[in-house]
Amino acid sequence: VQLEESGGGLVQPGGSLRLSCAASGFPFRSFKMSWVRQVPGKGREWVSSISEDGTNQYYAGFVKDRFTISRDNAKNTMTLQMNSLNAEDTALYYCAIGYMAVDGGGQGTQVTVSS
Repeated sequence: VQLEESGGGLVQPGGSLRLSCAASGFPFRSFKMSWVRQVPGKGREWVSSISEDGTNQYYAGFVKDRFTISRDNAKNTMTLQMNSLNAEDTALYYCAIGYMAVDGGGQGTQVTVSS
């Protein structure tokens, strides 16, 4: 099983980023998938999940319609479009296998929101 996150970076408050997760080594289309994040010194925090076929999306309350999760089962990829970013969104973002999953993932991709 391999998950590789990408797309993070430094963005100003109010800006946008699009994160990607490339999956391999397991039947991607058969699993719900999630995005989670972690701030240094704190535990992982669930951000969003998506159903196996992509028709159902689930979000943590703090997302407040700012993020959109999607997936492409033909390419074994998942994305997280993040808009209206604020400083509280600064974290290392991971993708994980499962619904509201917080464990696993790859190296993560760093998102820093700062002016």
